[in-house]
Amino acid sequence: MSGGFVLGFFFIVVGLPVIFGIGFAAYERHLKFKERQLQAITNETAEKAAQYAAHTERLEARVRVLERIATDRGVDVAEEIERLRDAPLN
Repeated sequence: MSGGFVLGFFFIVVGLPVIFGIGFAAYERHLKFKERQLQAITNETAEKAAQYAAHTERLEARVRVLERIATDRGVDVAEEIERLRDAPLN
């Protein structure tokens, strides 16, 4: 019976801390991986948002020009549209 007590005591004093230590280290690695994964997704999302914002800005500029063409009666509309077609899109 004394051997069982020593074995149980050894398990509690040595085994449990080792098991919990290994489990905690694995959990920390998992958290670091998830953090890197979220950072990569965040960077990708920010890049896409910047691209969409730039595209939206270009479209808004073109709409402003078209509105000006549609409302300005003194401009030759066909000539202005051709100039827009030839303009670089950036």
